[in-house]
Amino acid sequence: MTLASAIDSAEAAIATARELATRFADGAAERDRERRLPHAEVEYLSDAGLFSLTVPARFGGPDLPPSVVAEVFRTLATADGSLAQIPHSHYVYLTALRLAGPEGLQRRIFEQVLDGARIANAQSERGGRTVADVATTLTRTPDGAHLDGEKFYCTGSPYAHLLAVLARDADSGEQVIAFVPADTPGIAIADDWNGLGQRTTGSGTVRFDDVAVPLDAVFTRSPAVAEPTGYGAFAQLLHVAIDAGIARGALGAAAEFVRTTSRPWFEAGVDRAQDDPLVIQRFGELTVAVRAAEAALVVAAQAVDATFDAPGPDTAAEASLAVATAKVLADRAATEVPSALFEVSGTRSAAGDAGLDRYWRDARTHTLHDPVRYKVRHLGRFTLNEERPPLHGVV
Repeated sequence: MTLASAIDSAEAAIATARELATRFADGAAERDRERRLPHAEVEYLSDAGLFSLTVPARFGGPDLPPSVVAEVFRTLATADGSLAQIPHSHYVYLTALRLAGPEGLQRRIFEQVLDGARIANAQSERGGRTVADVATTLTRTPDGAHLDGEKFYCTGSPYAHLLAVLARDADSGEQVIAFVPADTPGIAIADDWNGLGQRTTGSGTVRFDDVAVPLDAVFTRSPAVAEPTGYGAFAQLLHVAIDAGIARGALGAAAEFVRTTSRPWFEAGVDRAQDDPLVIQRFGELTVAVRAAEAALVVAAQAVDATFDAPGPDTAAEASLAVATAKVLADRAATEVPSALFEVSGTRSAAGDAGLDRYWRDARTHTLHDPVRYKVRHLGRFTLNEERPPLHGVV
C-alpha cells in the first residue's frame, strides 16, 4: 500500500476523477475485450486519494459528502463501467463502519484507508432462497472468532486489502460485519466472475474456511440499516451514479461515431450522417433521457447529503424517495441509450473491434443489482398512503 494523495475538497476530488476518467477511457474497450483486470488503474485511483473521500475529519480524512462521491462515480463510469463499480462496496462498508462500528475499529480501518487500503465486499451468497439470506457463520471462541462460508458477487476482491464480510452470528443469529485482511489464512479469492458485462470488476467467489477473526473487528450491522441513517439511500445513490455515467458515456460514444464513421442513409439527402434530421431527432430524445437521469441524480445526492447531516425519519425517507426516483430514470437511460447507440450509428458500429457493445453489456449487468419495479412501488405507496420506504438497506 502507498500513502494516498491528499484530496481536501470537492473540487479536487471531481477534477481528479475527470483527469483519470480521460486517461482510463482509452484502454477501456481493450480491457473489456481481453477481460484484463485493471490492477494498475485501481492503483492510480488509490494513489490519487479516490478511495479515501469519506474518511471522517476526526481521523484526518477529507470527510466529503455523498454528493461528491456520487459525482466521482458518475465521472468514472462515463469512461469505464467496471472501474466505477470497483469502489462501490468500499464506500458502502465504510459508511456501515461509521454508523455502527466501535470507535477503536473505526480509527484502525479509516487510518488504513488513508494509507491506501481498499475494501471489497463479501456479502451476497448464491445458495439462499433470496439474496437476503446469509449462511456464512461467525462462531465465537474463547480467544476470538472464526468465519466459515462462501460468498459470490464479491466485487473488488482481487484488488482488496480488506474484506468486509457479512455473516450470521452463530450465538445470537444477528447479522454482523467483520473486517478481515484479504490475505488471512483460510481465505480463498477466486477470479471466476463471468458476467456478460462489467467483466473486470472482480466480482467472483470468496471462500472462508475456519478464518480467524479478532472480536474487536466485528460489529452488529443493524444500527446502520435498521435505523433512519440514510445508509441504503447512499448505497443506491452510487448505483444511480454508475448508471447515469454509463448512459452519458454511451451517448458521447454514439455522437463521436456518427461524426467520424457513420454514413448517412441515402433517403436523408445529406452528405453527413450527423445532418440527418431523423438522427438529430433521436439524439435529442436520448439527450433528454441522459439529462433527466443526471438532474435526478443531483437532487437525490442533495437529499442524501441532508440525511447524513441530520439523520431522522423525515430526511431518511426523502433521501430514499429521491434516490428511488433517480434510480428509475438512470436505469432507463442506461439501458436505452447504449442500445440506441447502434440504431443511430448504423451497421459499422456493430463491428466487434469497435467495442461499443460494452456500454450496453455493462448497463444491463449493473442494473440487475436490484429491481427498479420495487422503487416505483415505494414511490406509489408514499404518494397514495404516505407510507415511508422500508429500512432494510436497499432503498
